[in-house]
Amino acid sequence: MGKLKGFYCAALVAMAFLLAQAVSAFAQGSEQETVAEATAVLETLAAIPEQSIPPVLLRQAQAVVVIPAAVKLGFMVAGRYGQGLMVGRDEKGAWGLPFLVTLVSGSVGWQAGLQATDIVLVFKSRKGLYAVRDGKFTLGADASLAVGPVGRHLEAATDLGLRTEVYSYSRSKGAFIGAALEGSVLQADRRATQRLYGQAPEAITRQSVRKPGVVSRFERILAAMTR
Repeated sequence: MGKLKGFYCAALVAMAFLLAQAVSAFAQGSEQETVAEATAVLETLAAIPEQSIPPVLLRQAQAVVVIPAAVKLGFMVAGRYGQGLMVGRDEKGAWGLPFLVTLVSGSVGWQAGLQATDIVLVFKSRKGLYAVRDGKFTLGADASLAVGPVGRHLEAATDLGLRTEVYSYSRSKGAFIGAALEGSVLQADRRATQRLYGQAPEAITRQSVRKPGVVSRFERILAAMTR
């Protein structure tokens, strides 16, 4: 049993090293490029309403996370890493300023391969938003998590309730499908957010910040999708 545990620990260490190498290889560059990639994901969502997140769910969202091209690596162990944006509503329902986040997960399993996948998380409450902004948040542990429903058919299906706190999606072959992300850790990337806006995150307000154009575009598309 001790040898098996030791093997798993070694495998996880190896996974972390290989994943770090994969992240370096797939690096998206600057923070503005990350925002531009996240915006492209939103544009794809808007273009395929029959194969993506139901509009009724987006309108109810209190926070949204977009992780473009999250790297998933498998070789005896499996792991995922990605950087993207999180944005939440305030008490009046208006969207706040997006900030950068990271998503990390890892588990032991007999898998092989390397791929990059777009991930979208839809939060039904602001609790998760505050947890990520102030520290870190574990999907499925700190809030209920479910594979998200897909398509416009939910527009009239209000009886389904949509009571889960977080719904997860990933893009596969052009369509957005539900994604199993239990145990993944979502955390605010304070340094990246400061580089994006040129201010410490705690000092950023709409009045004080000079937003890059890519952030304004992301906000416009999200607002149009969530009216």
